Amino acid sequence: MKTFFLSFFCLLFTLKVYSQDNPVSDSVEVYMIDNYVTSDKPPLLIVSFYTSISAKSNIIIDNQYKYVVSNELNVNHRDTIDLSDLKFKSKQIHFVIQGEDSLNRKYTSDIYEIDIPQEVEIKGDSNFLLLCLLGGTVFLLPSPDYVNWGGTPYFSLTKEIPLVFIRSGSFSYPLGYFSLEYSFIYQAPVRSFLRIGYKHIIEVPGIEYVSPGVNGITNLNGYNGISPELSIGWLRIFDTFTLYSRFRYNFKPGSKNSEFGEISIGLYSGFFAIYF
Repeated sequence: MKTFFLSFFCLLFTLKVYSQDNPVSDSVEVYMIDNYVTSDKPPLLIVSFYTSISAKSNIIIDNQYKYVVSNELNVNHRDTIDLSDLKFKSKQIHFVIQGEDSLNRKYTSDIYEIDIPQEVEIKGDSNFLLLCLLGGTVFLLPSPDYVNWGGTPYFSLTKEIPLVFIRSGSFSYPLGYFSLEYSFIYQAPVRSFLRIGYKHIIEVPGIEYVSPGVNGITNLNGYNGISPELSIGWLRIFDTFTLYSRFRYNFKPGSKNSEFGEISIGLYSGFFAIYF
């Protein structure tokens, strides 16, 4: 009997070690071999890659054009896509690889970027200058704020400058971003503030996103505090800007009558983004 139990536990230990050394993959890894756009007419996107296990695959370009690369389970994948009838906003396009494995598990690759050769004319390029002008306008305009400090209402203007965006698996929004802000509150007890903080973006069906965040706040003259916030992205404008509303609570720890709340509206854009 002792020999039986000893053999049984040895078998369990062997199976456990084997399972740890040979885990079942929870995702399909994509290994890109080649991706480029030809300079001839018509412009062709050449994509070739292989997957860590056999899988079906699609390619989605700029979050709007979807093409089937492989309808059957394969490891090696290759496709040639005619870009002549597609519309792009700039000379740089983005795409992801999507598909499923033999167990119908879905996967999405990282975002890949391709520069279209200068000699290739792209549709929609005539609106690019207008898009840059609109983006610059949004970048420069401050957001109006309603401030309530100790029961007294004030009007404020805030200018947020995104510093660094963190990439996500989405074409629409980053995972989050760090920003620098300046606020001026007219006739308030303390009028000028600087903030630096992080905003996390969670895409939500039915609207655009919900974005919790936290900032450090200072007037560089004794008011040093914290300002947690929550933003809601409601709708997209020109497929580039997002109308949002934001609630923020500001306070200086350990100081009475330092608390004040803000409600603001504005336009979010990652047009002039620096991504990591």
